[in-house]
Amino acid sequence: MDKTTKPVMVLVRPQLGENIGKAARAMLNFGLTEMRLVAPRDGWPNPSAGPAAAGADMVLENAKVFDTTAEAVADCAHVYATTVRKRGVTKPVVGADGAAQLIHAGAGRHAVLFGPERSGLETGDVALARHILTVPINPEFGSLNLAQAVILVAYEWSRIGREQAEAGGRALPDLVQPTAEDALPPASQAELDGLIAHFERMLEPKGYFLPETRAEATRRTLRSVLTRPGWNHLEVRTLRGILSTLEREPKA
Repeated sequence: MDKTTKPVMVLVRPQLGENIGKAARAMLNFGLTEMRLVAPRDGWPNPSAGPAAAGADMVLENAKVFDTTAEAVADCAHVYATTVRKRGVTKPVVGADGAAQLIHAGAGRHAVLFGPERSGLETGDVALARHILTVPINPEFGSLNLAQAVILVAYEWSRIGREQAEAGGRALPDLVQPTAEDALPPASQAELDGLIAHFERMLEPKGYFLPETRAEATRRTLRSVLTRPGWNHLEVRTLRGILSTLEREPKA
């Protein structure tokens, strides 16, 4: 994918090395690799970032440090400020999906600003942005940690990119959708009949099918219950094993 379609993730005055590492992990999950740090509180590099990145070392190793937000986004034509609060600056507001569409459509570099964990972006940071980026969130608890905010933006950027690539017949980004667990083949009728017969053999001595006038209807209901779920052969074998265990005489 063209470098210009990959947004730069700018962490403004991040406070904890662990959070920087987690943000790097979130970025690399979706193929984003360019991180910029503005005046990290504890300096850089930070020994706490590496373990938290869980393998996203390339993002941390290539991270660039700037003294000011303006310097960090000087080469970017489009800047988005993530914030849930009004800062006295009137700008167009987009969601993470809307920002992703603009990033894929607009020429030039795009940067997304994320503020400090406790206070968020300052008015001066937001003033540098072309758009405010926010997401619908619980008004009674609007607190996202840094990595959560990063992964929301990164995911939507990836999702929109894949949709546009598929619609345009272009190559998809190098991301892999985890495969669903392979389904086992359904149990055969003979296996189900064996399971039903096993249940009947155990229930008969306990008087389950009494009175006799209801026995046939009760057996039909039992068969309906045991055939409805679409058991596979492993599940049927497991149930048979349970029934066989229940049949055994208790050990002395």
